[in-house]
Amino acid sequence: MNQSRPKARRSRALGIALTPKCVKYFERRPFPPGVHGRARKKPSDYQVRLLEKQRLKAQYNVSEAQMRKVFELAHRKAGKTGEVMVGLLETRLDALVLRAGFARTIYQARQAVAHGHIAVDGAKVDIPSYRVQPYQTITVREKSRAKTPFQVAAAGAHADGPTAPYLAVDVAGLKATLLREPVRTEVPVICDEQLVVEFYSR
Repeated sequence: MNQSRPKARRSRALGIALTPKCVKYFERRPFPPGVHGRARKKPSDYQVRLLEKQRLKAQYNVSEAQMRKVFELAHRKAGKTGEVMVGLLETRLDALVLRAGFARTIYQARQAVAHGHIAVDGAKVDIPSYRVQPYQTITVREKSRAKTPFQVAAAGAHADGPTAPYLAVDVAGLKATLLREPVRTEVPVICDEQLVVEFYSR
């Protein structure tokens, strides 16, 4: 595996496939990259928590500063901090563009938002971290709908399995409404969020 496959290498390091394309590379070599990738050395408690934090960060493609900010906000809210944190990440605009099936990966979703292709309640929003509120509607902007990636999305190419139950999605119409706050068990991220809370609480 060379540097031309950075996401595949990262997938192997984190133990999860970060994109659909990474799945085959990860399945072929399901151990960390490097000469010591197959070693069975027991990780320390710190390493276990660090890995879990890195896994959550990678699945939402957020920076360390953004992740810490989300943790601090979740810590101030009622409820289990880890579950609240995942809920806050899941209601980012780029995450919901991905869940709605308007993009194939979180990287493509982030780019779609940043390049001004997405609107919330009819107004253009180009901030991937924008937090969508219940009953707000996400659409692909009219002038962007003819672009190939959105034509592919409208044909249902990224709609794998049932839609997230907290979203009402019209794939062909490139439109989705957040019905309510997501519940942790409904959010399709691979993470023990309690370990992430312990990492930031240390």
